[in-house]
Amino acid sequence: MNKPLIAVTMGDPCGIGPEIVARALVDRSVRDCCLSVVIGDMGAMERALQVTGITLPLISVSEGELSTLEDGDSIYLLQVGELSPGDMAYGEPTEGTGRAVHGYITAAASLCSGGTAAAMATAPISKEVLNRAGYHFPGHTELLADYTGTREFVMMLAGERLRVTLVTIHEAISSVPALLTRERVLATIRMTHDNVHRYFRPNPRIAVLALNPHCGEEGLFGDEEGRIIAPAVKEAREWGIDAHGPLSADTLFHFAAKGEYDAVVCMYHDQGLIPLKLLHFDDGVNITLGLPIIRTSVDHGTAYNLAGKGVASPASMSAAIITAAKMWACDITR
Repeated sequence: MNKPLIAVTMGDPCGIGPEIVARALVDRSVRDCCLSVVIGDMGAMERALQVTGITLPLISVSEGELSTLEDGDSIYLLQVGELSPGDMAYGEPTEGTGRAVHGYITAAASLCSGGTAAAMATAPISKEVLNRAGYHFPGHTELLADYTGTREFVMMLAGERLRVTLVTIHEAISSVPALLTRERVLATIRMTHDNVHRYFRPNPRIAVLALNPHCGEEGLFGDEEGRIIAPAVKEAREWGIDAHGPLSADTLFHFAAKGEYDAVVCMYHDQGLIPLKLLHFDDGVNITLGLPIIRTSVDHGTAYNLAGKGVASPASMSAAIITAAKMWACDITR
């Protein structure tokens, strides 16, 4: 098998996940760069094929058969658990749905950890449903970090024009200042540099954002820049990292989108995701850095209101699978 095998989790069966997975897997650009196997439920994927009008055969495979898959006009599926009809009602997820989703994610991670799959790409899930089922994680990122025993991890959102990483992820805005430390900012800078260098571009140029407007205006609007962020940037540069900052968020993204920086380290969730989604709403990709496996994902949610209509865009799902395959191919440590 010359192409990498990407384990693609089906996502929440009550949302658009199965539909966008089905549509992504008939995308020629996806099929040209990798082989894929859906990790999920046969009934949910059969319904997705009907909704989207895709006529390719859906073939159930065992884990032992994954190393022998071949290119062809088929969609392969590894069945994990079995959903009841009540767990698949559009827009009405259950605890059973949450348990199933957790199983898809951990099964894909296991395939990657064992070397059967080169990488995993995940369709959207509901964090609330995951927690309702008893898995108390804010999302995929934290679940996978726990599953793989990863203590330090960073969320990256990426597109062709912009890459952003986050020092804090799913936190209340009011909590962010207290969570910022020199060590945490420095760790994010280092992980951003190491992974962009490993998978995307050698010796990347890293922009590091301020927390406050106008970089705090010499302490008038806050002192986190001088007390925390600037020392972290200084230490990163001493490590040989081409880091720059703190830089004002209201102007920096103009230059980053023009290609003057290879990644932007952001202090909190919306600081990075608003510009990223402005540029890459349809084709943005969520990448978890720091895991012992390659994991990418769509950068949007379950869109329960669109589920079952066959109209949801598969662009981000396609981009996630392609990015996972490219990261595997470009990995300088492989």
